[in-house]
Amino acid sequence: MPGLRVMSRISLRYGAESDWQERLRFTVELMRETSSRHEPGEVVAGYAERLRSLTNFEAFVALSRRGLKKPGVLITRHSEWKHQPDPWSERDKLPVIEGGVLSDLIYANEAKIIDDFAVPESDPAHPHVGRFRSAIAVPIFDDGQGLNMNLVLSSRPRAFDPEFFPELVWTTNLFGRGTKMMVLQKQLKEAYERIDHEMQTVGRLQRSLLPGEMPRISSLDLAAHYEPSTRAGGDYYDVFDFGGGRWGILLADVCGHGPPAAVLMAITHSLAHMFCKQHVASIVRGDETAPCPAAALEYLNENLEARYTRSNGSFVTAFFAVFDEHTRTLSFASAGHNPPRVKRCSDGSTFVLDSRVGGMSCQTGGDASLLGLPLGIEPGVAYVSYSTRLAVGDQIVFYTDGITEARNPAGELFGTDRLDHAIEDCRIDAEGMIRAIIASVDQFADGRAQEDDRTILVAKVR
Repeated sequence: MPGLRVMSRISLRYGAESDWQERLRFTVELMRETSSRHEPGEVVAGYAERLRSLTNFEAFVALSRRGLKKPGVLITRHSEWKHQPDPWSERDKLPVIEGGVLSDLIYANEAKIIDDFAVPESDPAHPHVGRFRSAIAVPIFDDGQGLNMNLVLSSRPRAFDPEFFPELVWTTNLFGRGTKMMVLQKQLKEAYERIDHEMQTVGRLQRSLLPGEMPRISSLDLAAHYEPSTRAGGDYYDVFDFGGGRWGILLADVCGHGPPAAVLMAITHSLAHMFCKQHVASIVRGDETAPCPAAALEYLNENLEARYTRSNGSFVTAFFAVFDEHTRTLSFASAGHNPPRVKRCSDGSTFVLDSRVGGMSCQTGGDASLLGLPLGIEPGVAYVSYSTRLAVGDQIVFYTDGITEARNPAGELFGTDRLDHAIEDCRIDAEGMIRAIIASVDQFADGRAQEDDRTILVAKVR
């Protein structure tokens, strides 16, 4: 039979018994070569070259109607072009044809062998395919529609043997699906890189809201550690100078992770600094003499609930303390946050800062049944401040639940008992205590990925 064959040439050369072996060799070589390519355009070009080795076709043309309205058709690839634009990133450089034979072919959703392929000069496709006299049209289906099509062309009429045409249709469609997956993978990678860059920027902005360095306090040694589980997190710590030797210490944990938590963390930061500025101004005017931790939490709660968390279910746990460096007295109030651990080095005991410690220093009124509720859940919550006298050598460990809820490969929690064990050494300073806790958590986790933000603030009474 005149014309060029897809696979029958192999049968003629090797005989029927070796036909399947030669076809297998061809297929394996094609798959191996394709797997080594990482650009969709390279895969298409490689497939075309392999096809050429079997059919000796004269031209290969790829068409697309994706994103176009009938009768529009885009020529995405032509084997005779000296420069091949990337159809995915340089689509605007490719020719669009309105109507004509190529439009009829691609919108028909049919696979065809055209033995007498005659394109008149009046047809808009004539400059691209006018010299050819036979064609194979293979639609590439996506969601049930032939949105793309490959044309194999020859300048002679009746150039193609139909025997292996069905095999060509399904292999071409498999390559089409593979190419699409490569395009989607590349787009996903690029999108991820853009998002990751943005997340890194968010993370840098968030870390800029944390104290650059700890203040020097005559009777208190401070150190902090912040480690988000993703690029940006929802943990927040801060230290405020109220003047007169009184220092505010805030540790907060926004529910959730990632950008939403980071945004609410930034809002909490802004509100906390606004409260402290207003309070310092009141002290300067003589209206107040000492800040009340309960009042600070109530201010944060009212503003968060009224403006930011009412409609989205977010909330913030927080622990606010005020330390008087002259008397070594610590006043504190909690909004659903883990109570700090205190290691009393004078007798080796460990206790937590909660309502059982010391006496009540101030209460602003309100519904006592809502005492300790996280910030941003309910309006009008009343918080209570408690007060305790600290001794020289006491170590106070403020932390978020990313520490105690760290898990090992078996799924066990780190817990407060291991935290208490990690802070037993009374000889080290606040920075050394941070290192000891982190080392203990890392050893316990044994390589398990961090699932939550981890923040520790250690204060050691001088």
